[in-house]
Formats: sequence, C-alpha cells, structure tokens
Amino acid sequence: LGAVVFRYLILFFTWLATGKSEFGQDGYVGSSHLPWLGLGFLVVIPIVGGILYGPLVYRFAREARGHGVPEVMAAVAENGGRIRPQVAAVKALASALTIATGGSVGREGPIVQIGSALASGLGQWIRMPENRMRILVACGAGGGIAATFNAPITGVFFGVEIILREFSVEAMFAVMLSAMVADAIAIPFLGDHAF
Repeated sequence: LGAVVFRYLILFFTWLATGKSEFGQDGYVGSSHLPWLGLGFLVVIPIVGGILYGPLVYRFAREARGHGVPEVMAAVAENGGRIRPQVAAVKALASALTIATGGSVGREGPIVQIGSALASGLGQWIRMPENRMRILVACGAGGGIAATFNAPITGVFFGVEIILREFSVEAMFAVMLSAMVADAIAIPFLGDHAF
C-alpha cells in the first residue's frame, strides 16, 4: 500500500505542478496550470521543488535524505533494522515532490526506504526481536520493489541479497511471501503490466 500511495502522490504533485501526468514528457511545453511562466516553467518548478524538499526533510526526518537504499542498509547493519516510522511519510512526500517537479531521481530508492520504514515501524510497535526486525525490514524493501515495479522475483532477491545480505530459509520465505502479497495488492491499483 505504501507503493500505491507513493505512486499516487507522484501523480498528484505532477498534475499540480504541470497539469499533466508526467513532467517534461511532452518536450518543451509549459505548465497548463501556470501558463504565464511559459518555458521558464522548466527552470522554476524544479527550483521550487528543491526549495520545498530541503526544509521538509531537514525538519521532520533527516534520515530521509539521500538515495534511500544505503540508509536502509546502514539501519539493518548498524541499528538492528530500526528506522523511525515518520521516515516513511517524509520520504514519500519529499520524493514524490522531487520527482513531480522534475528532479533527477527515480522511484527505487524512495520505495525501498518507504517500505522498510513501514516494516520497521510495525516491528518496533510489536516489540520484535532484532534478528526478526532485520528480516521484516528486508520484507518491506522487497515488497516495495515488487509492488512499485510489478516484479516480485526482483523484490525477493533485492530484499535478501542487498538489504539482508544473508541467506536463510526463514528470511527467503518471509521476503518471498512479502513480495508476492505486495505485488498482488498493488496490481488492482497500478495495473499488471511491467514497469
């Protein structure tokens, strides 16, 4: 569901900024919401997005800055998989705003951090032990990748190889289940075509 919300946030912020479903895909065309900017829109809107991104991340969740994947890997390796729950909301808002305003970023890093932060928040809420918390964070990352790109097998390998970095039957099964369920939940909202 985090991937679905993130995708809709991107679409909403893109429509808000441009009046279209994608930023810059029609070539050098201005915003239909801000026609008085003309082609200056292609310079002004990314600047506005950057100006909004910085204070949002700095004020509410500094861990949400950066790509997302290295931060999750560090949280698993150094902090037992503990990620503050507000990182998911701040990363979703900030990254959706950046992507929608033409920032040079993709969805893979943010969705990994969003999925991992949601999973970690759940694990902390139910007081999960550290070894299971790491697996749960890998489940969140794998599920996020699977749902946003409609690629459940990729989500499994990403969660186990990149985030968890250890193979066990328990971890593999948990991440596999997470990726399949996440993909099945996302398909009615995002469609069943490959990214």
